[in-house]
Amino acid sequence: MDATFDGTAVRAGSAAREQFYDARGYGRPDDGGVVLAPVEAAHLLFRGDLDSVVDRRPGGNGRRLGFPAFLASTAVSEVDFFVYKDLRDRGFYLSPVDRGGAGSGGAGANGDPGEFAVYPRGKGPWDDAVAYRVRAVSERATVDAGALHRLAAPAGDDTAGKAGREPTGVLAVVDEESETTYLELGTPTLSGSTHHDLPPAEGDLLADRVLVWDAPDPLYGRAFYGQPLDDGVQLSLVEAAYLARAGLLTVDGGEEAVVKRGREVEGDRFDRRLRAYGALRTAGIVPKTGFKFGADFRTYDDVADVADLGHSERLVRVLPPEYGFAPRDLALDVRLAHGVRKRMVYALTGTSEGIAWLSVGRLTP
Repeated sequence: MDATFDGTAVRAGSAAREQFYDARGYGRPDDGGVVLAPVEAAHLLFRGDLDSVVDRRPGGNGRRLGFPAFLASTAVSEVDFFVYKDLRDRGFYLSPVDRGGAGSGGAGANGDPGEFAVYPRGKGPWDDAVAYRVRAVSERATVDAGALHRLAAPAGDDTAGKAGREPTGVLAVVDEESETTYLELGTPTLSGSTHHDLPPAEGDLLADRVLVWDAPDPLYGRAFYGQPLDDGVQLSLVEAAYLARAGLLTVDGGEEAVVKRGREVEGDRFDRRLRAYGALRTAGIVPKTGFKFGADFRTYDDVADVADLGHSERLVRVLPPEYGFAPRDLALDVRLAHGVRKRMVYALTGTSEGIAWLSVGRLTP
């Protein structure tokens, strides 16, 4: 069976519609035939279900393209193809998301990352259900943090939408050996139960921390601020700034002096970390340093007494929303977090008060 390629889509007749769309969920019906995105046509060529594609593009000269020639042409991205093939091999029907209007070619059009709607097993494009929204990228791509947040599925917790009706957002990373790693994306609502009334305290501002002498017992013991030092507690600058802003800590120069010192030590990063720290504390979550894990914070949801402290649940990195991820760094963060039984969460913190929370984890579709 042959088909024709006009530069945006591959078209075939009525027999192709029955064989490809009706039976196996490829393409979409059109005028009695079927319209295939280039990546779908490439997979059918690879399987031998299409004999060739006639190149009707300007300069194509009506050549018949088999799978090697079609994949080597500019018709389809090999990254999109490897993700599409892998998901088909796993038993899924999937459709390229046409982000450029009818006939734009769907996934990978105009050099954009390919995006696919992946249907639950046993379902296809004729059903009103999507399990995953998958974006395909090379391991050498730079992935915009804001774009990942937009792709992430809404969720009420760190499960990234598995229990909800919204499809799960997924980043599919194709490495240099054409293996695909799937990263599940979520927009978690973070909440905990750690809220304690604290008496005011006084502290001394040092080079990059604050020491509170004769610290009230609840400061560390129940609310889990700082670390003990004899009868006192040493606070990080971000902890001290938060407490000073809440009127619970007095230092010479007030909150402004602590924030100024924080900016001297960390630059703009301090303001982002302080905003994320404050949002977590307001939500009843205790953030502590995540330095040993290469993160800004590790977090505890439910702290009643430090003497009975459980494991932290998350690692949090605070980033600007325009941050560009290297997929290798994402994979490293997720692998490390999984290895220490935590969830990897990013706080995308810009100049406004709002914070976009993004969780990332490994996924086996």
